[in-house]
Amino acid sequence: MGKFIRTAVPLVTAVVFTGITAGSSFATEAPTGTRVTTTPEKKASAAKTVKVKKTKYGKILVDGKGRTLYLFKKDTSKKSTCLGSCAKEWPPMTADKPKAKKGAMKSLVSTSSRDKGQKQVTYHGHPLYRFHEDKKAGQINGEGLDQFGGKWYVVDPHGKAVLHKRSHKGKSSPSKSKGNGGY
Repeated sequence: MGKFIRTAVPLVTAVVFTGITAGSSFATEAPTGTRVTTTPEKKASAAKTVKVKKTKYGKILVDGKGRTLYLFKKDTSKKSTCLGSCAKEWPPMTADKPKAKKGAMKSLVSTSSRDKGQKQVTYHGHPLYRFHEDKKAGQINGEGLDQFGGKWYVVDPHGKAVLHKRSHKGKSSPSKSKGNGGY
């Protein structure tokens, strides 16, 4: 019986240890010295990235997962005015150290502090948001909406609002306006 316990304890310990590391979300060292990172970290990193995507509105900013990013015309500085129920409809893009990739200008990406200490991603001085009705990458359901005291627009790679005319059916079309989308 004593021999069985001595053999089983190391075996159980190895199984438990393997189970913990296989399901974890932290980086570990592989036997060859190669760093192994699990998927949850990669997903979190993608959510903190600003990049450019071509759409029916031209080139616009999206996050690393391809979700459309918006600016709120009521924001007149880096400080967000979208709080409370507004932030539930228009979740702010937050990250301590956001990254710029695929056409987004690194020099235009920054952060500002929100009311509870979170860091909101800004682009060319505009706080960035997502729209809760955009359920998957590529959707642009918030473009041109007038909510919470101001209009919401997608953002071009230069940090300007993409202005357009909203039709009576709720669909949008780009306007022929030449910029003027900044503050």
